[in-house]
Amino acid sequence: MTAFMRAPRGSIHRRLAFVGAVTAGGLLLAGCGGDGDTKGADHTGAKESATSGATASSTAGTGAFNAADVTFAQMMIPHHQQALEMARLADGQASNARIKSLAGRIEKAQDPEIVTLKSWLKGWGRPEKAPSSEMPGMHHDAGGKGTMEGMMSEEDMRKLKAAKGPAFDRAFASMMIDHHKGAIAMAKDEKKNGRNAKAKKLADDVVKNQSSEVATLRTLLHRL
Repeated sequence: MTAFMRAPRGSIHRRLAFVGAVTAGGLLLAGCGGDGDTKGADHTGAKESATSGATASSTAGTGAFNAADVTFAQMMIPHHQQALEMARLADGQASNARIKSLAGRIEKAQDPEIVTLKSWLKGWGRPEKAPSSEMPGMHHDAGGKGTMEGMMSEEDMRKLKAAKGPAFDRAFASMMIDHHKGAIAMAKDEKKNGRNAKAKKLADDVVKNQSSEVATLRTLLHRL
């Protein structure tokens, strides 16, 4: 009887110990699994939220857009960059004070516009450059190289860089008129076909400001 009673007690103790260990282990695993699952869910959710937030943040300032907006930004960046290159030559090579003043205005206006255009393309998830074959308004020069409307050729830029004094003033005025006319044409296309409100507003500014500058340059050219 004693042996019989001891056996159950041992079994009971072992069984209780086993159940306690299993329960504790289960709670431990449940706790670990719960943390892992929660972290995984939180991480995924946070990642998706952060991605959505970044996208929303980058596009919030630019709004809805279409292919015409993208093309406008992609084409206007190099167009502005060449205008800046031309304008920066005036400080050391121009002799006419009004040419220098106008060149300074061009630089002051177009430099920040390049920054804005780049930020829009980044927010839209589009590259700053597009293949020339996909860009309307492109034509090919005698060497087969694609150029945008109003853009100066490499030869044009070499001549401008070599010019000094009145010769530079005349070359600058003539080239910038053509350059501005190309920008105005692109801006008018954006106003007509674009969707993004801020891009269309910038295009409107380009048309107004550069049309005014073309008029000034023509007057100067007649007097130089």
